[in-house]
Amino acid sequence: EVQLVESGGGSVQAGGSLRLSCTASGFITDDSPMGWYRQGPGNECELVSISSHGSTYYTDSVKGRFTISQDNAKNTVYLQMNSLKPEDTAVYYCAAGPAVVPHYIPEGDCDDEYNYWGQGTQVTVSS
Repeated sequence: EVQLVESGGGSVQAGGSLRLSCTASGFITDDSPMGWYRQGPGNECELVSISSHGSTYYTDSVKGRFTISQDNAKNTVYLQMNSLKPEDTAVYYCAAGPAVVPHYIPEGDCDDEYNYWGQGTQVTVSS
């Protein structure tokens, strides 16, 4: 059984930084796309960033502030978040699987039948 475990969330003031980690266990291949999504209060799921086959993708609102990296030896993907803003407040979810692609976002909540999902980690940014 594949499991994704996130860590690193917390509360920071605007302008601060956090680093999220997501470690996969079970059957995950080294080249499986992995990504980060988020869901703010009352909002639908939003794609944040993807790491796939040596390439990366970022949604416009986080470009220049967030950096995704992947350590295949540890089956871990990281999201370094700098210059955080109150609008970054959300539950951040890690996902892995074939549907972790820029042109697909789950409808509603950050969950679907095509990918593996973590339990989510809360990020709160205060002004």
